[in-house]
Amino acid sequence: MPFRTALSLALLLTAAPVFAQESPTGPPPPATVETTPRETIEGQLSQDRTVIAVPAFATPSVTTVAGLRTDSLGRQIGEVVAADLERSGLYAPLGPGSVRAITMDEVTAPRFADWKARNAENVVHGFVRATATGGFIVGCYLYDTELGTELVRQGYEIVPGDWRRAAHKCADAIYSRLSGEAPFFDSRIAYIAESGPKGNRVKQLAIMDSDGGNHKFITNGQALAISPRFSPDYKKIVYVSYLNNRVRVFIYDVASGTQKLVTESSNATFAPRWSPDGRQILYSMAVGGNTDIYRISVDGGTPVRLTNTPGIDVGGSFSPDGSKIVFESDRSGGQQIYTMNADGSNQRRISFGGGRYATPEWSPRGDLIAFTKMGGGEFRIGVMTPSGGGERMLTNSWQDEAPTWSPNGRVIQFFRTTPGKSGKSTIWQVDLTGVNLRRLPTPRDGSDPSWGPILP
Repeated sequence: MPFRTALSLALLLTAAPVFAQESPTGPPPPATVETTPRETIEGQLSQDRTVIAVPAFATPSVTTVAGLRTDSLGRQIGEVVAADLERSGLYAPLGPGSVRAITMDEVTAPRFADWKARNAENVVHGFVRATATGGFIVGCYLYDTELGTELVRQGYEIVPGDWRRAAHKCADAIYSRLSGEAPFFDSRIAYIAESGPKGNRVKQLAIMDSDGGNHKFITNGQALAISPRFSPDYKKIVYVSYLNNRVRVFIYDVASGTQKLVTESSNATFAPRWSPDGRQILYSMAVGGNTDIYRISVDGGTPVRLTNTPGIDVGGSFSPDGSKIVFESDRSGGQQIYTMNADGSNQRRISFGGGRYATPEWSPRGDLIAFTKMGGGEFRIGVMTPSGGGERMLTNSWQDEAPTWSPNGRVIQFFRTTPGKSGKSTIWQVDLTGVNLRRLPTPRDGSDPSWGPILP
């Protein structure tokens, strides 16, 4: 069910956006409340962060719906909001575990002196109320404690399985109001879940929320899955499947749980990417010792070859307007970054910083290209402008690779492989300052993340 407008939210004085939709990965998951955050910080954080108090969301009465108590849910929503804001790197939230609870009366009438005494520049208040139809209404408010003014007022009507989305939507509204940036918390990530020994890894397609919640395995591991990417409308995932010398590019429909074949080959095929309009798929294929980039309709058919030079051309990624493609090529003797027009014309090199470059991906804002840089035995994540200027490195570890952008183009996820026999891989993210670095926990090892757009 799509977003709709509330007819009546008792504590919201104006109409606000609401949602009550089925989980895009099928029926809503069992209604359970997590007791610990899924994401932990394992990197550097900026010390110059805005303090925001986020007490547990209040409830007019303790009600149980689908196994969820409104008081426990109010605390959990507050914890997710606080964790999201901290994850941005801009804020130092005081979550429900470190501040007092609020009453329903305080939701729209904060005691500002209390929060100023905690050095909080802003305070988030909210409520959770059960509905007669078996769902919840969640209210979300942001206040400036010094001025005593309301900055954000949002309301969401949800089915029980979507309570985390309400928290992410609330955090997005707060983040956008205070930072002026587009939201990114209410989004999902596709990635490859890995298990088994280093030389014989089981690789499954999996999806999860941007903070690691609502995790779900899509494939069972019998076939090797690699290179997932969300479609622009968030409804599908393209990926490559290897099984018994059959290499196939599939499109998985997230809502129905079904998939369709786009193309099949006995040749090595990898790195599928969507066009911005969702009608075309780029992919790379090795034929006769030469690897080139091809374009094919999402409905299949005859692929169009876009590159035709001796060597290896890999990893096409469209610019947001669909007019250009960035890719890597070793035609000059080592892996470098090139751009070309969408029809394959005007191919030119843009990386000249020394070392080798791989896995380029265009920012959704169009202003930067992220890449993996290899040199001195290390793989690092960096960014440059589409013309190749302004190169900056954001990480400094042994093996960081395969960057993918947040929906607002301000955070990059990638995977990190640890040295040694284990070959353990983990998913990390860093913002464009290079200082807000953290790991995103996954049930198993994780690689090749793909950050999807904001959920509709």
